[in-house]
Amino acid sequence: MSGFLETATGPRHRRMVLGAGALLVVVLGWVWLSRKPATAALPSAGPVGVAVDTALTTRRDVPVYLEGLGNVQAFYTAKITARVDGQLQRVGFVEGQLVKKGDLLAQIDPRPLQAALDQATGMQAKDAAQLDSAKRDLERYTTLAPQNLISQQVLDTQRALVAQLQAQLQVDRGLIDNARTQLEYATITAPFSGRTGIRLVDPGNIVHASDTTGIVVVTQIQPISVMFTLPEDVVLQINQALGAGAVAVTALSRDDQTQLDSGTLALVDNEIDQTTGTVRLKATFPNARNTLWPGQFVNVRVLMQSRHDVVTMPTAAVEHGPDGLFAYVVKADSTVEVRPIKTAEDNAGVTVVTDGLQSGERVVISNQYRLQPGAKVRAAAAAASSANMQSAPAPAADSQPSKVAHGLAP
Repeated sequence: MSGFLETATGPRHRRMVLGAGALLVVVLGWVWLSRKPATAALPSAGPVGVAVDTALTTRRDVPVYLEGLGNVQAFYTAKITARVDGQLQRVGFVEGQLVKKGDLLAQIDPRPLQAALDQATGMQAKDAAQLDSAKRDLERYTTLAPQNLISQQVLDTQRALVAQLQAQLQVDRGLIDNARTQLEYATITAPFSGRTGIRLVDPGNIVHASDTTGIVVVTQIQPISVMFTLPEDVVLQINQALGAGAVAVTALSRDDQTQLDSGTLALVDNEIDQTTGTVRLKATFPNARNTLWPGQFVNVRVLMQSRHDVVTMPTAAVEHGPDGLFAYVVKADSTVEVRPIKTAEDNAGVTVVTDGLQSGERVVISNQYRLQPGAKVRAAAAAASSANMQSAPAPAADSQPSKVAHGLAP
């Protein structure tokens, strides 16, 4: 009997254990399913279409420029040199100083030159006294000649002496003028308003009129000039623009990011360089803030005309095909259409469209190599924003979303 009870109890125990295990599996499965994120049960919504950047065509006024590379030159440049020999007594400027026309730049010892002037003046006085005496004698001889109290030869000789002394006075006046000029050369003044450079000679040195080094270089930088070149093909356009009035010119930094100054076109050179096929032009700038400096290289823009109320689009949307230029236009159903276009000038990343597009149409400006007619597209910026939102953690209840969006949250 006891053996029967053990036999009956064994299978029942096994069934109870199996049932408990099955129940535990069911409970665990229910817990796992209850904790699974809700998003996992949703079908994955993968990106649809090619991610592209787009822009709208717009109407605007577009300036038409000609661009060239220029070199800044001083409006006037003068190397100040000595015109007489002598010792440099003093220098009347500070290196880099702004000077006005007529300001003292250098003083050469004037004493030898003053002595030469005094000597010429004394010689003139001596010859003037001799001339006065000779004229008196001539008057007496002229009175006595009709009475045969003096010979004709003496009279003629006296007349020749008077003429000789008159000529000598003219020579004396020339010597005085030359001596006075030499004396003025001892005082060197600024020939125009400008800025002085580095002093080339120190006081105490002997300077000569034959010296080529000079004392200082003075340059006028307000106004200032810019010499630049353009292709010979635009000479006719430039001359027509000059005939219509002043032509505006803008000087830019080498990276085209900074406008240095605005001026006007002064002239077009009277010949074309046959070696390079270019023509030289000169523009004048007020340079009130000293943003232009002699020797500086700048980019130059010449405003030829302005196109008014024309259709424009980013230059990045222009594509080159076997049949000419075209652009991908986004239609209302987010598919693209290949649109043949005609363009005119492009400036600062903006292209003028003369045919093929209307204002307000949306064109593709990136990833065109992945497109074909009828392809589905989506906004790349929107797709990236959606991906960032899904990957970012949920904000806390006390967060400040408006400030975070503007980068103002601490």
